[in-house]
Amino acid sequence: MKHTATLKPLAFARRYKLFSLALIASIASLILQISDRSGAAHWILGITALLLALPLMKGMYEDVRSGSYGIDILALTAIVTSVLLKEYWAAIVIVLMLTGGEALEDYAEHRSKTELDALLARAPRTAHVLRGKKVFDVPVSQIRIGDKIIIKPGEIVPVDAVVIEGSGSVDESSLTGESLPETKDAGGRLLSGSVALDAALTARATQTAEGSQYQQIVKLVRSAANSQAPFVRLADRYSIPFTVVAFAIAGTVWSISGDAIRFLEVIVVATPCPLLLAAPIAIISGMSRMAKQGIIVRTGSALERLAEVKTIAFDKTGTLTKGKPVVAEVIPYGTYTKEQILGFASALESSSTHVLASAINEAALQGGIKVAKAHHVRETAGHGLSAVINGKKVLVGRLSMLKNHDIAEPKGFASNRIRLTATYVAVGEELAGAITFHDEIRPEASGMLQNLRKLGVHNFLMVTGDNAATANAVAKKLGIEDVRAETLPADKLKAVAALTHRPVAFVGDGVNDAPVLTASDVGIAIAADNTRGSTVASQSADLIIMVDDIGRVATGVGIARRTFMIARQSILVGIGLSVVLMLIFATGKFKPIYGAAIQELVDVVVIFNALRAHSAGRTKA
Repeated sequence: MKHTATLKPLAFARRYKLFSLALIASIASLILQISDRSGAAHWILGITALLLALPLMKGMYEDVRSGSYGIDILALTAIVTSVLLKEYWAAIVIVLMLTGGEALEDYAEHRSKTELDALLARAPRTAHVLRGKKVFDVPVSQIRIGDKIIIKPGEIVPVDAVVIEGSGSVDESSLTGESLPETKDAGGRLLSGSVALDAALTARATQTAEGSQYQQIVKLVRSAANSQAPFVRLADRYSIPFTVVAFAIAGTVWSISGDAIRFLEVIVVATPCPLLLAAPIAIISGMSRMAKQGIIVRTGSALERLAEVKTIAFDKTGTLTKGKPVVAEVIPYGTYTKEQILGFASALESSSTHVLASAINEAALQGGIKVAKAHHVRETAGHGLSAVINGKKVLVGRLSMLKNHDIAEPKGFASNRIRLTATYVAVGEELAGAITFHDEIRPEASGMLQNLRKLGVHNFLMVTGDNAATANAVAKKLGIEDVRAETLPADKLKAVAALTHRPVAFVGDGVNDAPVLTASDVGIAIAADNTRGSTVASQSADLIIMVDDIGRVATGVGIARRTFMIARQSILVGIGLSVVLMLIFATGKFKPIYGAAIQELVDVVVIFNALRAHSAGRTKA
């Protein structure tokens, strides 16, 4: 959308036909009146005002037919009454105010959608793909998983990738909201849409363009921009009382004075532009502010529900926790040391793709453990592995597999004392040790919950398919008292539906969270990692957090609450100023034309106050 200031006169006139017609009529009438042809000027003003009131009348009629009662009746009454009482200039000023509101709102939308428009405009279109020893420039849509790509300094990363050669700083601010650049070395993850700053990087594509982070954001932005949110609902809560008060004051003044012009003097300062413009401008600004923080909001109504949320339910794995198991403890039995046990396990697991194998290998690497060469490695799917190391048979896997191989348990051994997920290691005919795992709590999770409490959210629930012992341990560390463990997707739906403090938001990240994300009052998806099915989750959610940071939940609630505080404030400021003006003009000391002109200033005050939702403000407690 082009900024109104950049439109050429003819383009502006075509875009805002009604405003342009009113403006031309006003200029022509002013020239005629200066030329002592006030009669012709008044005819032009009166006819133009009544003609331009027809669309307003049609819209009001359609609203009544659909069962909604807007506040256009005030503006229509003011225009018609002005013409009937021969206050033609007051009539045309009101028309200019109403039709000019479209251009003002256009300006507000342009200012508040800066981040969204920039995001769409800078989508990467081509990439440098390394094939053999030659580099080819190809459309981003042709990149396949595994392709080697080169990102030069100043260029946008075209698809999600992992650095395989080079080291340099990368700007991820447009995706994560983090202003400081990130240093990326070999093995570092690159997000599509980020910008290489100071060095060329060679990377291997981990996603196609369609599945990459940037394109997911673009799709969600387009979805949010095209959604028809019921912005007017907030204004409707105030419109009927405001309309009644305005007519009551105007009618009372007319009744007491017996002069119809006194009725008009009140009505012209009660025109409803503040009510019509404040809510949508504030909400669009708030959605733009969310996007800058890496949070995409699908609709304005979702933002409103988030602002009023009283309960937040969380999935555990991948949401409150990292979703990636790490070694918690190495328990030796007999004469073996922790280092030996971890070394044996890593020797067998080095060729496995199992998630626990990755944790074992990572722990061995971090511990600087020298891993021996394993021979004759065999895997029994779902049970474990066997191999020969230094002439000894080694088993790594479930306790049941070790028992099937007649492995002797050490004296006093009791497997039920191990509460966490565990892998057992046997050397020769003896149980040598156990390795336990746990899923680390996200470092930002505790702070996020504290910030939510400061924002007024005090009801939290953890809903997870994990076992009760693990779920309760995580919940205790985070201070969450209500826990539902070992739940299936259908159980999650029932648990959220039964909550009484509503609206309820649900935060999740995986495929199994999609049903409850759809059914909750506000579904919030953590969509930074496609490996856990976050794409499916994000398609079911109302809000999508595009960075791997659960702390953005509190940020989003803070922005939503501030947005609707500003929207209500703007509406109430507009109403308050209008009521004060109605009382002032009820004295009969000021002409209707002055009231119509002053009301324009009220509109400007309200609009620019609503635009404050675009600024940072106090989005966190």
